[in-house]
Amino acid sequence: MSNVDARELAKFSELAHRWWDPNSEFRPLHEINPLRLEWIESIAPLAGREVLDVGCGGGILAEAMARRAARVTGIDLAAKPLGVARLHALEAEVHNVDYREISAEALAEDQPASFEVVTCMEMLEHVPEPASVVRACATLLRPGGHAFFSTLNRNPKSWLFGIVGAEYVLRLLPRGTHDYARFIRPSELAHWCRAAGLAVGATRGLEYDPLSRRYALGDDTSVNYLVACRKGG
Repeated sequence: MSNVDARELAKFSELAHRWWDPNSEFRPLHEINPLRLEWIESIAPLAGREVLDVGCGGGILAEAMARRAARVTGIDLAAKPLGVARLHALEAEVHNVDYREISAEALAEDQPASFEVVTCMEMLEHVPEPASVVRACATLLRPGGHAFFSTLNRNPKSWLFGIVGAEYVLRLLPRGTHDYARFIRPSELAHWCRAAGLAVGATRGLEYDPLSRRYALGDDTSVNYLVACRKGG
């Protein structure tokens, strides 16, 4: 439990009841979910696979992967969002997803090499030691398995677009959602992945057009970006 920020847990717990409202503070997650889901599946088809979603929150991605016939485990350390995730899956009659209140590091000790796909999206920038989460994700993967990460780059543009633009001007996110000091350069994430035994593969940028109000995957990784990795063996 050392790799957790109580303020971050409280922040998302306070909004837990709004997680599945597509017009709430979580609207960006609802809008980018189809993009990241299709990208994940283009690299690692999900049907029939054992999948872990680290930092699953209210279950938007976890439930979507379960709907693609994956057997999904979602983990988080915030109890309220997990309760929302469980209730939504029950109401939606999605039965092949299980939610647990446990850290990635603790699960890695209990269940190493248990999953064929591990996702950790929009989570690394919210923990004190993101490299520890990356190591745990690698440990949880079976040889040949795929890991997917997404986070925010750290540079002046990402501060301008990711915080000033998204939180203060366009109000896509609540103020205080992100701490610029915790943004992660792609080179840093790649270093942690390689040190954990993961080969870094495809990288994509997540771009937002304020005029059309649409998200798209592209080549610009200067603000939001996604990384796909594979475990050797």
